Amino acid sequence: MLKVTSNATQTTRLGGQVNETTSMFGPLTDLIGTWVGNKGWNLVAVPNQKGGFILLVQPYTEILTITPLSTPTPNRGTTIVQQVPTLLYTLHIHSNVDGSLLHAENGTWLLLQDCPDEFSIARQASVPHGDSLLALGGSSVTQGPPPIQSISTLPITGPGQKPLGYTDPYLTPQPGFNKTNPNATLLDAIANQTIISSTNLSVSTANKGGITNIPFVTQNANTTSFEAIYWIETVQNPNTGGTFLQLQYSQTTILEFIPQFHDPSKLIQWPHVNINTMIKQ
Repeated sequence: MLKVTSNATQTTRLGGQVNETTSMFGPLTDLIGTWVGNKGWNLVAVPNQKGGFILLVQPYTEILTITPLSTPTPNRGTTIVQQVPTLLYTLHIHSNVDGSLLHAENGTWLLLQDCPDEFSIARQASVPHGDSLLALGGSSVTQGPPPIQSISTLPITGPGQKPLGYTDPYLTPQPGFNKTNPNATLLDAIANQTIISSTNLSVSTANKGGITNIPFVTQNANTTSFEAIYWIETVQNPNTGGTFLQLQYSQTTILEFIPQFHDPSKLIQWPHVNINTMIKQ
């Protein structure tokens, strides 16, 4: 049994379950634990080394482990000390086709107390490609199903017509996955569920954050922005009458490569999208 304490509250975790509904981690509390999901999809366009692109669409299984630091992290200011409750996470993603490793990542979730602006949570991440990011945002609670909005994966090419057939790889149907609006696949996953409430965590590098890349990435497929929404859902179990926690997420990273057709001084922006539906173990 692990006890996590702060000056005001205490949360006891037994067997990976959070027994109290609130803790010093606030809206991040229910992230704590191990999440597993085999309904993940990765969509990314990458350079083909011939001046064009290849669209990769891959189903995956993910294991996400999130653990708390026992005390907040102190940021010592000129007049106060900011106490930052901190969660550490690691994740591994493997292909559902051949079991190969597709992605590994580690980082932190931070609850930003005494924050001098409107952003109350942050996610930091680093990946072996040579990218590190800081994304800030906020949280909300929805009664009933989560507010999952449509997104687009189509390349952002600037004004004017794209060459004939340029987006064909996106428009070719993919069984089990909506390639042009991956969030529709998330909605399909919960279509027959009774969701009591959802805690919504939204972060973006546009919110006073940013991305740092190694020179190779910057020169070849520059990663310029990142945004993600996590929905922690309390779902009614139709068999037992109880509830369980489910995690859905949608995240978009923008890559830039290949000059735009009508303005070669700018690069095409390619949304790299990941989604998954996961269950806490």
